Amino acid sequence: MKSLLSRLGFAGAFALCASPAFAAEGKIDPADTGFMILCTALVLMMTLPGLALFYAGMVRKKNVLATMAQSLMATALVSLLWFGIGYSLTFRGDNAWIGDFSAIFLNGIGLESISPLAKTIPELLFCAYQMTFAVITVALVGGATADRMKFSAFTLFAILWLFVVYIPTAHWVWGGGFLQSLGVIDFAGGTVVHINAGVAGLVAALMVGNRMGYGRENLSPYDLSMAFVGLGLLWVGWFGFNGGSALAAGPRAVYAITATHLSACAGALVWGGLEWAQRGKPSVLGLISGAVAGLGTITPASGYVLPWHGAVIGVAAGIICFWASTVLKMRLRYDDSLDVFGVHGVGGFLGTLLAGVFATASISAADGQPGISGLIEGNAHQLAVQGIGVVVVGLWCALGTALVLKIVDVLIGLRASPDQEREGLDLALHGETLHA
Repeated sequence: MKSLLSRLGFAGAFALCASPAFAAEGKIDPADTGFMILCTALVLMMTLPGLALFYAGMVRKKNVLATMAQSLMATALVSLLWFGIGYSLTFRGDNAWIGDFSAIFLNGIGLESISPLAKTIPELLFCAYQMTFAVITVALVGGATADRMKFSAFTLFAILWLFVVYIPTAHWVWGGGFLQSLGVIDFAGGTVVHINAGVAGLVAALMVGNRMGYGRENLSPYDLSMAFVGLGLLWVGWFGFNGGSALAAGPRAVYAITATHLSACAGALVWGGLEWAQRGKPSVLGLISGAVAGLGTITPASGYVLPWHGAVIGVAAGIICFWASTVLKMRLRYDDSLDVFGVHGVGGFLGTLLAGVFATASISAADGQPGISGLIEGNAHQLAVQGIGVVVVGLWCALGTALVLKIVDVLIGLRASPDQEREGLDLALHGETLHA
C-alpha cells in the first residue's frame, strides 16, 4: 500500500481508524486475552517503576530524578510513536527489510481484528504488548550514559533511535523480515531488546565520554535499596516479558517462566559467588547484577528450552557477564555507567547463541509442525544461523546508534556542561532535588 500520509494526509489517516479490520484466521480466546493483558501490564511495570528504581538507585544522589525522568520520557514518547507508526512499520507488510503503513494510527484495527502473529488475542492487545518491549529497550540505553547526558539529547535520541535501529531489527527478527525467514530464533528479545540496548549503550558511552572523575572519584550508588526493589519488579515483570511471548496461556508460557526464574537464580548465585571468592564479600550490587544477567541471557531461549537449561544458561550468564562488567570494562576503560553492555549486551549475545545450542524441538512444536532443535539435538545449523543473527543486529545497531548520536550532537549537543555535571542533573536540568 502506498503511504497513507501522502494520499490522505494526517487527518485522513486518523479517519481510517474505522476501516475494515485486518483479516486473519483465528478466534479471540478470553483466557489468552486475559493472560496477555496481565503480561502487558507486567512488562510496562518493568520500566515504570522497575527500571526507573533500579537505575536511580545506582547513580549518585544528585542524578536520581534525572535518571527516573529518562524512563518516564521513554515510556510516554515511545508509546505514542509506536501506536502512531511504529507498530505498522514493524509488524505489517511482507517486505524483508521494513513493514508498511497499512496500520498507521491503528488504521483498520477494530474490535475483532486479529494479527496472524497472535491468532487468539485482539490485534490491539498484541500491538500494546509489543509496545512495552520498545519502551524498555529505549529506556535501557539511557543507563550507559547516566550522570552526564542531557535530557533533551536523550529525548531526541529516543525518537531517532526507535526508527533507525529498534523498528528495523524488530521487523527483521519478529515481523517477517529476512532474519526470521533465515531461521533466527529469539523468543522474547535477545537480539531486538538486549543486543540492541547493550550495543547502543556501549556506543553511547564511548561517544559521550567518561564521567568527570571516573576512575579517580567515588561514584558509588546513592541507594542500593532502591535498586533492590527495582530488581524485584523487573524479576516479576520478566515473567510477562518471557512468558507472555508465548502469546497464549499454555504450557509453553509456563516453561518459559520457569526457565526464566531458574536462570535468574543461577545468575545471582554465580555472580555473588565470584565476588565472594575474589573479594571476600558478596555485594548486594553483585547479586542483583547477576540476577539481571540471568534474566536477560535466558530471554531469547526461554520459549525453546527445558527448565534445567535455564539454570545452565544462568550459570553461563553469571560468569561471562561478570567478566565483561569487571575485567573487560577495566581493560578497555569505557564508562558504561550502569553496565548496560556488560549485562544486557553481552547477555543478549550469549543467550541468542545458547538458544541455538539448547533449543529442544518438543517445546516449540505446535499445530502439527515440528519444533526447532539446537546443537544438543544434532542441529548445528541452528547455532550458525544464530551467529548470523547476532552479527547482523550488532553491526546494524552500532552503525545506526553512532549515526543517531552524531546527528543529536550536531543539532543540540549530547553532554551536559561541566558545571551542570558537577551540580547534578536533577537541579541543573530539571530544577529539582531529591530532598530539600
